[in-house]
Formats: sequence, C-alpha cells, structure tokens
Amino acid sequence: MSAETPAAADRFTRRRLQFRAWRGARPFWAGLFVALGGLPIAYFPYANLQIGHLTLAMATTAGAGSLIIGVLLVVLGVSLWFQKHVRVFAGVAAILLALVSLPVSNLGGFLIGFLLALVGGAMAVSWVPGEPPRTEPPLEGRGTGGAPEGVVPAAAAPGTALPQARDGAGEPNDLSGTSPANGANGRHSAG
Repeated sequence: MSAETPAAADRFTRRRLQFRAWRGARPFWAGLFVALGGLPIAYFPYANLQIGHLTLAMATTAGAGSLIIGVLLVVLGVSLWFQKHVRVFAGVAAILLALVSLPVSNLGGFLIGFLLALVGGAMAVSWVPGEPPRTEPPLEGRGTGGAPEGVVPAAAAPGTALPQARDGAGEPNDLSGTSPANGANGRHSAG
C-alpha cells in the first residue's frame, strides 16, 4: 500500500460516518454523562490521597452504597446506548440515584458525579427519536407562468375564460352548484 492510496482514509471516514449515524439514533450524550457521573461516585469513597507521607482516606461508612450507586449509574448509561426504548426509565432512575448519592457518597462524588448524572438523566428523559427526512416528490406538471397545476394565476386578463376542471366526459367538474354552466347564479339556497 503506497502513500497515494486513499484506502485508510476511506476506511476511517466510513467508520466515523457509521459511528455518527449510530450515535444520532440514540441518546448517546445522555448515556455518556450518566456513565461518567457514576465513576466519581463509586471511586471517591475508596480513594486514598497521598500527601507526602500522609495518607488521607476518604472512605465513608456507606462505601458499599456508593459503589452500588456508581455501578448502577454506569449500567444505566450503557443501557441508554444500546436500549434506547428505556430512556425515560433510565433517565428518571439516574436522576433519583444522583439525588440519593448526595448524602450517601461524599456529596455525590464531590458534586462532580451528582451534576453529571443529573444532567445526563435530564437529557435522557427529554430525548426523542428524530423523524427520518422526507423526500419531496418532484414537480411534474407546470401551470401557466411557472405555477404548479391547479393554481389559478393571480391576474387573469379581462375577457379571458379561466380553465374549468373537467371530468372524463368533458363536462365541467363543479360540485358546488354555483357555476353558470350549471344554471346557478352563484347563490346558495338555505333550504
């Protein structure tokens, strides 16, 4: 393969476009925020901060609760990617778990995980699938002056008759009963 062959660039472009189409058909960013929100919630209660020879443990008595909340948020985030029909349930569950994480796990992972899960849950609840683009039918017939068929020109010349819609037998196709060809004078009877 030489430097002139565009196969690698074409493959990358094709994969990027496939990922873009996959991402656009589901609440991708909501799932990412929810999953990222679960990581600090699960991590901080088990983290040890080293400052020189001093070890600062941030473990709380509810470390298991923090781990469960964090893992559930990550699972909800991944399920938003692959099961888009559970978006409302997963969004509401993510919001509730984010709120529960405030008292349970170091203020929801020092507010980082709380805010990410809250925003991701709100995005999941509000996401709706888009409509596929509609294709417009091509304009086949043209009327007078470039207007489509069936459109009466705005200013008809005085003394010229406007074309009447006709059925297959050549008779005027006026169902309102107000056409002079039908013998009516344009007034409706109320009886």
